[in-house]
Amino acid sequence: MNHLTFSAPRSTAPALCVAACELVGGHRDQALPAASALQLMYAASFAHEHLPLTQSSRPKSEIQHLYGPNIELLIGDAMIPFGLELLAVSDDPTQKNSDRVLRVMVEITRAIGSQGMVHGQYYEVEYESSCIRQNESASEKYEGTLHGCAAACGAILGGGSEVEIEKMRRYGVYVGKIQGMIRRDERKSKDLKELVEETRKLATNELRGFNEAKVETISKLF
Repeated sequence: MNHLTFSAPRSTAPALCVAACELVGGHRDQALPAASALQLMYAASFAHEHLPLTQSSRPKSEIQHLYGPNIELLIGDAMIPFGLELLAVSDDPTQKNSDRVLRVMVEITRAIGSQGMVHGQYYEVEYESSCIRQNESASEKYEGTLHGCAAACGAILGGGSEVEIEKMRRYGVYVGKIQGMIRRDERKSKDLKELVEETRKLATNELRGFNEAKVETISKLF
């Protein structure tokens, strides 16, 4: 599990979860279980996508495979409940955070499911293309959903208001979308650069109203 957890390309979603928690006035320790769960969910998704089934498997594997596909499939399956377990044991009655933890569990399970990251993977496979709009859609569903969930979860655990939670969710979607589009478009076309710049402006707008010093820090990171 340790090998597959850290074999996936580095994702900024866990860090965004912690940053969002701090941005709304929470302490980073409140978000660490959720950040860890997000890393496990992301790694499980990536491991399943890159199972070495055949020599011509799609997509090209980016994982150093130490085990057979049967073992890697089982390990990936085990990561998901382990992530939920980390969240469950973080429930502390003395802090009265049960409702927040439960809400975060729902947020994460929705994000990794058929309406989120799985949808993005399906879209990428079914409509494999260099078309920038198709790449944009796949990026919004996969990386966008993951980062939007991460930011929203951080804000929830940090005690943010509903307005702050949704602002952070939108910010996360934009950040993830940008990263996904850049990853998928190897040509770095002019159209891509324009779309990225437009999306970055939308992301920046979502940070208005938060602590300026913290906004400056989070803007540099993402």
